[in-house]
Amino acid sequence: MDASRNVAVIVGSLRKESFSRKMAQALAALAPASLKLQIVEIGPLPLYNQDLDGANPPAAWVSFRERIKSADAVLFVTPEHNRSVPAALKNALDVGSRPYGKSAWNGKPGAVVSVSPGGLGAFGANHHLRQSLVFLNVPTLQQPEAYIGGAAGLFDPNGTLSNEGTRDFLRKFMEAFAAWIDQNQPH
Repeated sequence: MDASRNVAVIVGSLRKESFSRKMAQALAALAPASLKLQIVEIGPLPLYNQDLDGANPPAAWVSFRERIKSADAVLFVTPEHNRSVPAALKNALDVGSRPYGKSAWNGKPGAVVSVSPGGLGAFGANHHLRQSLVFLNVPTLQQPEAYIGGAAGLFDPNGTLSNEGTRDFLRKFMEAFAAWIDQNQPH
């Protein structure tokens, strides 16, 4: 790796103590030194409405788009809502993809980690998100896949990832993501 990579982390849950947010923080701690992960908040984004996307779009949209454009890659960490992505995450995808032809996501290497207290590891959300990322031209890490189930038992009372097997898996996942980012940088 030639340089440090700036990774925008999008957490699909708005809940302050969400398993997805805890997982995003764990991933940042486990990432190779070449990756600098920073959570980009999606809660303040007004719902996308094309009528507002004229000469003076909402300031939250403008700053979000600029932050995504300035990133070298994006990492999505999401729970599952009704077998799909949470509404706030879908809204962030929409806000970042507009106005038409000026998508902030275009060409950004990406990865998806889905997190659930249930046994399926938010499989549905993971795959619905990947469908959108294909359209948004986000080359997404295919292997290893990361469906993290049983999230309620993975963290200690301080929110620190306490499961050694999960920590080892996620460290390898982040190493693979770092290599993916390098392979998918614009030339």
